[in-house]
Amino acid sequence: MKTQHRSERPRQSFWQSVARAWLRARSLVLAAALSLIAASSAGCAVLQAAGSIPGPVACTSTLLDDGQVLIAGGYAGPNTHATASAELYDPKTNAFVATGAMTAAREGHTATRLEDGRVLVAGGGNYTNGAPTDLTSAELYDPKTGKFSQTGSMTKDNGHQIANLLADGRVLIISSDRSAELYDPKAGTFSRVGSMAVGHESGAATLLNDGRVLVAGGLDYQFHELSSAEVYNPMTRTFSPTESMSFKRSMLTETLLSDGRVLMAGGQASYADTVAVAEVFDPSNGMFARVGPMIEPRNMHAAVRLVDGRVLLVGGTNAADRAIATAEVYDPKSATFAGTGSMSVPRFLPSATLLADGRVLVVGGQGNAGAVQGSAEIYDPKTGAFAQVG
Repeated sequence: MKTQHRSERPRQSFWQSVARAWLRARSLVLAAALSLIAASSAGCAVLQAAGSIPGPVACTSTLLDDGQVLIAGGYAGPNTHATASAELYDPKTNAFVATGAMTAAREGHTATRLEDGRVLVAGGGNYTNGAPTDLTSAELYDPKTGKFSQTGSMTKDNGHQIANLLADGRVLIISSDRSAELYDPKAGTFSRVGSMAVGHESGAATLLNDGRVLVAGGLDYQFHELSSAEVYNPMTRTFSPTESMSFKRSMLTETLLSDGRVLMAGGQASYADTVAVAEVFDPSNGMFARVGPMIEPRNMHAAVRLVDGRVLLVGGTNAADRAIATAEVYDPKSATFAGTGSMSVPRFLPSATLLADGRVLVVGGQGNAGAVQGSAEIYDPKTGAFAQVG
């Protein structure tokens, strides 16, 4: 019998991929979900009030060397779908300001700050002639000029990949199928590396302290949740299997802890089963160990390691398949979770960025009944409270 891989399936845009994983737990059709999003997101592609962002769903937020945050791309509405707009959030003024637009509209892309301070924006998806199109193109944002410029293209189109900056300054791009490639900032080119044992669509990847990259969870080519994990070795440019997680799940988060271990939190198990499961990966022995549990089940959330070593988990959807505004904090010293303040609105698929002053910027995401959140808010670990931007 022929072995079928993820790459043999019909291509889907980033938003369709996310919606597919989400909607199969809700018994809704994709078209209905997108029509709800479209109705509420019109106008989000342009600079609005001080607390608004251009493409609030599937955008990226990247901390720059000067402390500002670059917000780029995202889902912009039914006509253009993706936007090329970009903005900068300035923590000093607590406001957004316009910057140069990307060379291509894209949603579900990755944005990685390079060692020289520039930002690599790669892949993502858009619509061409009414059909979803995954992109091979990539571009660089230069904070000195405030402009984007094209760089070499990826070796294959990637609508929803994962990117990690390696210790040598190159960027590892992990596709939703079994493939992976490296971007070399000096040459401005991409090149293929060894393939993974299985595709990890909607999984997670984290750079370890020893320079390797942990990839875990996600969906296989038949959309079955995975517990498997593997590690990329930059010296050999190959992936090798490691111990599996104790629980199969996609839409989880991976966060590197201060001691070098990795926290795997939440996610979606089979169908509508959103979980409160958490475990920690130890690179020294390649083993996972259960911690927690979390305060509540959540998937499609965001996770950020705070300055004090704790991890903030924010937003997502819960076991009732509702977008949530709640947040919780993991303490690696006690291996327990505790509640903290809630956001002003529910958000799943938000973007969260640790600021230079230790606070966390949370932007965009989607709420309930198709509500796209074009707003942003700040979490203060000292008070445990969120405050709206602008």
